Amino acid sequence: MSVNTEIRRITTNTVQEMKLNGEKISMLTAYDYSTAVILDGAGIDVILVGDSASNVMAGHETTLPITLDQMIYHASSVVRGTKRALIVVDLPFGSYQGNSKEALASAIRIMKESGAHGVKLEGGAEVKDSIERIISAGIPVMGHLGLTPQSIYKFGTYSVRAKEDAEANKLLSDIQILQDAGCFAVVLEKIPAKLGKEATSLVKIPTIGIGAGPDVDGQVLVVNDMLGITKGFRPRFLRQYLNLFEEITGAVKQYITDVKSQDFPGKKEQY
Repeated sequence: MSVNTEIRRITTNTVQEMKLNGEKISMLTAYDYSTAVILDGAGIDVILVGDSASNVMAGHETTLPITLDQMIYHASSVVRGTKRALIVVDLPFGSYQGNSKEALASAIRIMKESGAHGVKLEGGAEVKDSIERIISAGIPVMGHLGLTPQSIYKFGTYSVRAKEDAEANKLLSDIQILQDAGCFAVVLEKIPAKLGKEATSLVKIPTIGIGAGPDVDGQVLVVNDMLGITKGFRPRFLRQYLNLFEEITGAVKQYITDVKSQDFPGKKEQY
């Protein structure tokens, strides 16, 4: 029997046990109550309330515009829809960088106002102080290395990170810094599979990949991408399990046709 079926609520301790037992960790994003109910009921281990809500929910080009208040709103909605999954919330851009006191204040607001179970932030050595201060308050922290979307204007591209030795070596150094600082897990985004394997073998905490190969401890995708709600976004790391864009479009067109032709509502749909 897998670890995650034996308990009611997944915790940071559970995902650590899953790594030790060789059981892969499943993680998806969610931003609203209805989706959270579905993911939680299906048995997902971890739900990330991602700042990707800036893209898929609000239509922004990057993750930068979303605010702390908006992240708390999305997180609160997700928390109300779950009974079992571990819920981690992204600290949005500008709420933690360069100021560990502000980072702690942001993390406390998320925990108190949403009821989530931990926060995630991007970066390595440069955010160590913020991580340590947040953890000192008893708040679990998930790290994020590789492609860090909040730094997109610094990178200038969403292409694969850490292909060169210098950046790869920094990532390997950073993941150990994040472990030592007290992170309970680390997301590795869009890096060579070989580096994902090496980084995972270096640390005792779970690694969760998105475009980091098969040898990490778990996988995460943006739920809108995985379900095919997002049109035209097909990065190499994405496996699309449904094409809801086409299915929903078809349903809406049928509804329009039924209304126009007075087929809806029929006798069964009247009082």
